Amino acid sequence: MKCPKCWNLETRVIDSRVIDDGKAIKRRRQCEYCDNRFSTFEKIWITELVVIKRDGVKELYERTKLKKAIMLAFAKRDFPIEKIEDIIFNLETKWSVNKEISSQQIGDDILIALKSSDPVAYVRFASVYKKFDSLKDFKQIIEW
Repeated sequence: MKCPKCWNLETRVIDSRVIDDGKAIKRRRQCEYCDNRFSTFEKIWITELVVIKRDGVKELYERTKLKKAIMLAFAKRDFPIEKIEDIIFNLETKWSVNKEISSQQIGDDILIALKSSDPVAYVRFASVYKKFDSLKDFKQIIEW
């Protein structure tokens, strides 16, 4: 790991701690050259997942797109970012057993996760994902 101060590659781990209920590790490091101390975080990264869009086009999974969509659903809601991260982590863990997943499956899984987390975020996400165009659509999703 490069030192952020002098860019030396020789650093050593001073301390390691499990954080986020075992989903990540925080490491305290020290540079062998300048003695600068800094922290690094290790987290599971889903890299090989391919998303199959509705039109059949395949693209690599992007966590940032998922997080942005979920954050929009929770806009102006009093909901901790840690819980949003947990939702994303749990979804990614579920999807990681496959190499490919449809965008429809992703959307459906997000709806299920949001329904049990926050009803307002659930309806907001559903209105975009399902392309609501009338009050009838809102009534149907609320009754689901």
